[in-house]
Amino acid sequence: MPVETRVPRNRIESLQIMANRLRRHSLVSTTEAGSGHPTSCLSCAELMSVLFFHYLRFDVKNPHLPANDRFVLSKGHAAPILWAAWAEAGAFPVEHLGTLRRFDSDLEGHPTPRNPLVDAATGSLGQGLSIAAGMAHAFRLDRIPGRVFTLLGDGESAEGSVWEAAALASRYRLDNLVAIIDVNRLGQSQETMYGHDLEGYVNRFKAFGWHARAVDGHDVEAIIAALDEALATSGRPSVLVARTIKGKGVSFLEDRLGYHGRPVSRDELGKALEEIGDPPLPEPLGLALPASRSGTRPAPVSQAAGEGMPDPEYGPNDRLATRMAFGNALRKLGHIEPRIVALDAEVMNSTHSEEFLKDFPERFIECYIAEQNMLGVATGLGVMGKIPFASTFACFLTRAYDFIRMAAISNANLKLCGSHAGVSIGEDGPSQMGLEDIAMMRAVAGSTVLYPSDAVATERLVAVAARTPGIVYLRTTRASTPILYSNSERFVAGGSKTVRSSADDRATVVAAGITLHEALKAHAELAREGVAVRVIDLYSVKPLDRDTLLRAARETGAVVTVEDHYPEGGLGEAVARALLGTPCRVRQLAVNALPRSGKPGELLDAYGISARRIIEAVKETIAG
Repeated sequence: MPVETRVPRNRIESLQIMANRLRRHSLVSTTEAGSGHPTSCLSCAELMSVLFFHYLRFDVKNPHLPANDRFVLSKGHAAPILWAAWAEAGAFPVEHLGTLRRFDSDLEGHPTPRNPLVDAATGSLGQGLSIAAGMAHAFRLDRIPGRVFTLLGDGESAEGSVWEAAALASRYRLDNLVAIIDVNRLGQSQETMYGHDLEGYVNRFKAFGWHARAVDGHDVEAIIAALDEALATSGRPSVLVARTIKGKGVSFLEDRLGYHGRPVSRDELGKALEEIGDPPLPEPLGLALPASRSGTRPAPVSQAAGEGMPDPEYGPNDRLATRMAFGNALRKLGHIEPRIVALDAEVMNSTHSEEFLKDFPERFIECYIAEQNMLGVATGLGVMGKIPFASTFACFLTRAYDFIRMAAISNANLKLCGSHAGVSIGEDGPSQMGLEDIAMMRAVAGSTVLYPSDAVATERLVAVAARTPGIVYLRTTRASTPILYSNSERFVAGGSKTVRSSADDRATVVAAGITLHEALKAHAELAREGVAVRVIDLYSVKPLDRDTLLRAARETGAVVTVEDHYPEGGLGEAVARALLGTPCRVRQLAVNALPRSGKPGELLDAYGISARRIIEAVKETIAG
């Protein structure tokens, strides 16, 4: 039986007609493009119509107004219906829908911020709920009464990250977050895991602490009643589990496998449009404006972020792990930059982000052991104008790599710190050793990769990270190391430090982090033997200081790189690429086998990156 609502019949009829308009646009635009996912759009047409034209408070002329509600299309392959909804809302001419998926269009095949109406890229499934949770958290931090809506597919609900997000949203009682699951039963190649078992989804979300309700996803009145109930719920997030039919509205597409990602032919299009129909709206539909019109687009990250941070205060004889200096710097930064938010994966006493928590508990988000969700939440915070610093062991960031990749596509402002890098962590063994992270982060589009070698450099580079737009990765180490730099030393992205040099240098050793200290030991021993070498601290791995490297290569004729990382994609390969085409001899030292537990010193030596191994490599490289 239809659910009774107080919504006038004309409005109900108009919302249903709008749903069918969205269907028509989705079919026409995908047929014109020759690709796309129309059946995934047809199933959610009523959901999109009601959400946009009955609930969303959004100023299409000012899409970055802070008070605007936010919408995240987690099932990003349904982008055609998203673009259709925005067009019908007046954001751009309906005729622009004909440019779907064209190279010169901002209506991409999956949503990206190339279109200003999109906050975060989606389409790699299972990420939208995490991003939406981060956005909801940002609203709460700023005390803005905005709501965040996200539409998920039932297929993507098999992703573990969805349930990581569900747990955290409940933990933080994000009652400004509403999720809708389009349960259309059919995936790309087969039936989804739970088919049309709506109660199964409802019970799972209830177990995670959500307000959950099943609804007929093609009944406009039922959807309105369910969303009214969700928005009236306090103290917990809400989810609508909507039973829908894939391909709804077109008889030869409804509930049929084999049409996912397949537009209808031009011949079929006429028949489909005829079935859907196109009557006039009984009343016009548009988006409601947010109650508050104040505020502007969140300020972009600029050189001002992090300025005014107090100088480090370390003595020349101090020893401190760079992971501890990271925590010190993050706390200092929090006092001068209110946009900083710290996120932890339940290792804050190892990464030392706990220092930030002590002073700013309201800006600290404990994400527990769920790195994928942590990165999604951080992305959501970043696109809302925050400067998120997410930290965990370097090795554990690898499981969240797809979130990092998508954050780059979102142009997200995201700062990551990976601690416990390399074999130098010692006895914990290979499962805890980050040995792939430099390669991983170098490959991210537009990323910055920083690898400080002492506490002074770490504090300076944390401030650099805060004011560098985009994704910045800081690599920190477990072991305590000596102070190398004066507290007044300055560091920049794309820079390096030549820490030892002379006119007689016969080779250059390039290192960073723990291996820089090994390189300095090697330098001292080689000097005693009468062999002069230059030592460069390549603290910025991406971008790197190519001019300094080329000059060193030209003046010394030989370069040895050494890193606590696997050889593929690390510091050594970055240097070798920079020196391509020069006559310089290049030798790369890196972790040369799968490591095992042991003392840090014996591991550095066993895997070819200790001072002794550097000395051997320098002599061999000089000898040619």
